[in-house]
Amino acid sequence: MRRRNVIEGPVVGVARVDRRTKRLVKRLQPGDVAVINHEDLDRVAAETLVDAAPAAVVIAAASISGRYPNLGPLLLCQAGIPLIDAVGPEVMESVEEGVPVTIDGDRVMVGSEVVATGVRQTARSVDEAIDGARANMGPELERFAANTVEYIHQEIELLTGKLEVPDIDCAIAGRHVLIVVRGIDYKEDLRLLAQSGYLRGERPVLIGVDGGADALLDRGAVPDLIIGDFDSVSERALRCGAQLIVHGFTDGRAPGAERLDELGLPYTVFSAPGTSEDVAMLLAYEKGAELMVAVGTHNSMVEFLDKGRAGMASTFLVRMKVGDALVDAKGVSRLYRSSVRTKDLVWMILAAVFTLAVALTLSEPVRLVLRAFWRSLFSG
Repeated sequence: MRRRNVIEGPVVGVARVDRRTKRLVKRLQPGDVAVINHEDLDRVAAETLVDAAPAAVVIAAASISGRYPNLGPLLLCQAGIPLIDAVGPEVMESVEEGVPVTIDGDRVMVGSEVVATGVRQTARSVDEAIDGARANMGPELERFAANTVEYIHQEIELLTGKLEVPDIDCAIAGRHVLIVVRGIDYKEDLRLLAQSGYLRGERPVLIGVDGGADALLDRGAVPDLIIGDFDSVSERALRCGAQLIVHGFTDGRAPGAERLDELGLPYTVFSAPGTSEDVAMLLAYEKGAELMVAVGTHNSMVEFLDKGRAGMASTFLVRMKVGDALVDAKGVSRLYRSSVRTKDLVWMILAAVFTLAVALTLSEPVRLVLRAFWRSLFSG
């Protein structure tokens, strides 16, 4: 992550305004001022903001409410990006897209007019808020557990029901499948897999879950399948040649289909409960994948709260169903890197043969035979 010096004085930049962070970052340019309404800024959203290098970030809601220890605000502060939050929802209307704005301390100004005032966060203030959130995790944990149990009753068909899995264009049976979600540490996981030689050696089927498709393309790999509701994947990825599978809900809704219809792109709907990453795992499992390697997927309660999901029932049930066919990318990269490659084995054998030849040559019996052979050669 890029780090900059903390800016102390006023900051001026062109406003980019959107209620949804993942829509805003698509048009956010370095030096712009991001204006969003994102309570409890999650880590992944903060990483995309840092990558876009805005001059400042203004949040209408509290960037950390205290419900749970979300790390997004801390990442912005550590990157030296001024963060002003809790300025109120009115800022979404009082600041227009493309208008120059000034951030002066805890004030948001358009021209000489102060249009909003909030809290200027620092690494220290965010650290204190995170510590307070950790101390208050008890009630949130109880709610999370209760919601998970409730959702398990609703989504138990993931284990007991028969899913209608759509036909796909690529063969999965007996192969490795790499499932990429643009979640925590996804960039590092992909880098480790590439360095270990896993991608080149195994040539797994590549599944991008929404923005995970862009993550694959950024690594120079073209996904075979893209699964999700297509609200955070680029048009570049949608047109890369991958088969598009819309995650449809059991009530018949398929939100991602509308965008694909507008673009005139063919797609298939896979209706199943749970998250899109769960659906990707179910698809690979039902199609007979030998091994599923997960990149950036959600596993902990904090990660699910970051995602805005009340429980993790579908993730719990899916992981029960797929069992040991699913592994984390970090473990695979370490295991693959530590395995002996073919070319290394060849060099080991050649070195052993050379060592043996030298040892035989230097032994006294072999030297006597060689001298006798040499004399007989020249005596005749």
